Amino acid sequence: MCSTCGCGKVDEPTEVRLTAPDARVPHQHDHSHTHAHSHGHAAPETVTLEQKILAKNDQLAEENRTWLADRGIAAFNLMSSPGSGKTTLLERTLRDLQASTPVSVIEGDQETLLDADRIRATGCAVVQVNTGSGCHLDAEMIRGAVETLGPVNDSVVFVENVGNLVCPALFDLGEQGKVVLISVTEGDDKPLKYPHIFAVADLLIVNKTDLLPYVDFDPESFEQNARSVNPTVRVVYLSATSGKGIEHWYGWIADRRREPIVRR
Repeated sequence: MCSTCGCGKVDEPTEVRLTAPDARVPHQHDHSHTHAHSHGHAAPETVTLEQKILAKNDQLAEENRTWLADRGIAAFNLMSSPGSGKTTLLERTLRDLQASTPVSVIEGDQETLLDADRIRATGCAVVQVNTGSGCHLDAEMIRGAVETLGPVNDSVVFVENVGNLVCPALFDLGEQGKVVLISVTEGDDKPLKYPHIFAVADLLIVNKTDLLPYVDFDPESFEQNARSVNPTVRVVYLSATSGKGIEHWYGWIADRRREPIVRR
């Protein structure tokens, strides 16, 4: 079991699989050193192990960030709960941007190649990372995925994280920007219930705005709740299905690409 976030099973280590859908050949990577089994250790030992796990992840993330920065590659980490519309938003984004911007995708899911297949149908290069019982991507997984993906210089890499509003917030991947999606069907109180992921977000996307007339979601309350944990966060509203408001998302991507990639 992962002492940092509790993912995985005590008797079943997490197995990470990297798959490039074109080749359908999985690449095995040992994830054991980022996960530890619980054997009844005292709390201080658990906390120390968690700190070591995160420290090693941060070191690898910084190496990822340097590698990407040296090649002018902007990586964006998309995080949300399942069903918020990340893959639908990515499909539209890729179709709209491919003509002017080299783009590729790292897909994170516990199992299946379903989302990677959807991305590949847009004509975009994609690598699927299956985390097994793991509930997040980490910096080592991203390193292996980037090696498999081989993004070109001066391009954009979108990382679709495992659907989860808790654990992905803990793990720096070496990305240039963290994006959190929420759909209006999830309620405007999510920043209060899951403050950590909203606190690390550089951008909040409120998706499925075409459903606003039919659900109980107050944009003003949502922004107030979000800014109570992240005062300077930018919020954009859009519908990935209809495309309304999506220009604000594209504008944010363009703005971030013009900014220098900061090595931490």
